[in-house]
Amino acid sequence: MKKHYLGTSYLVFVFILMYAPIFYMIFFAFNRGNYMTSFTGFSLRHFGNMFSDRRLMSILLNTFIIAFLSSLLATLIGTFGALGIYQTKQKGIKNILLSLNNILLVSPDVIIGASFLILFTMFGLTLGFGSVLLAHIAFSIPIVVLMVLPRLNEMNSALISAAQDLGANWRQVLSRVILPYAWPGILAGFFMAITYSLDDFAVTFFVTGNGFSTLSVEIYARARHGIDLSINALSALMFMVSLILVMIYYYIMTRSKKSTQTKRDKMIVESKEMVVRR
Repeated sequence: MKKHYLGTSYLVFVFILMYAPIFYMIFFAFNRGNYMTSFTGFSLRHFGNMFSDRRLMSILLNTFIIAFLSSLLATLIGTFGALGIYQTKQKGIKNILLSLNNILLVSPDVIIGASFLILFTMFGLTLGFGSVLLAHIAFSIPIVVLMVLPRLNEMNSALISAAQDLGANWRQVLSRVILPYAWPGILAGFFMAITYSLDDFAVTFFVTGNGFSTLSVEIYARARHGIDLSINALSALMFMVSLILVMIYYYIMTRSKKSTQTKRDKMIVESKEMVVRR
C-alpha cells in the first residue's frame, strides 16, 4: 500500500513538473496586462493582437502547410516502407532495416538538423520552404513506419494467401486486403507526423532561411527580444491543436484495438460453432 502511494505521488509530481510551466504560460495568455508578473484581469486582447499580426498569421499558415504536406508524403512513403519491411523474409536484413529506421527516432534533433544543413548546402539547395519540407518528410517517415508496421504484423498472412488463391493480383491484394487492415495504423501515423512537424524546432532552425519561418522558430526569435503575451496566446493555440491531434491518435488506436478484438472473438465463436456442427 505504501509503495503504491509513493508511486502515485511520484507520478503526480512528474506531471506537475512537466505541465505547470505550460499551464502557467496559457493562464497569462488571458491576462489583461502586458506582463507575466501579476494577473490583472481576464481579457482576450492578446489573442486579438495575435490574429491581427499579418506576419504571424502568414507564418502560421506556412507551418500548417508544411505539417500537412510533409505528413501526407511521409505517410505515403512510410506506409510502403513498413510494407517492404513486413515482406522481408530474412530476419537479419529485417532487423537491420528496423534498426536504421529507429536510429532516426533516437538521434538528437541537433545532429539531424546539422546533417540536413550540410546536405542541402552541398547540393546547392536554397534554404526555405523546400528544405524545411524535405527535412520534415525525412524525420516523419520513421514515425509512420513505427505506427504502421505493428498493424501489419497483427495481420494474418493467410488473408494474403487466400486472396491470391482466389485470383487477386498484387494491386487488388494491396487495395482490398492490406491497406484496409493497416488503415488505423496509417491514420495514426499521419496524425503523429503532423504533431511532430508542428512541434519541431531544432531541425527546422537549421534548415530554414530566405525569409521563410515556422511558428516554433518565430516564437523563439520573438522570445529573445522580450516577452510578448501574444506569444503566450500563440503557444496556447498550438498546444490545443497538438492536444487535439494526440487525442485523435489515441482514439484511432483504441478503436482499432477494439475492432481487432471483436473480429478475433467473432472468429473464435464461428470456429466453435463449426466444431459443434461436425
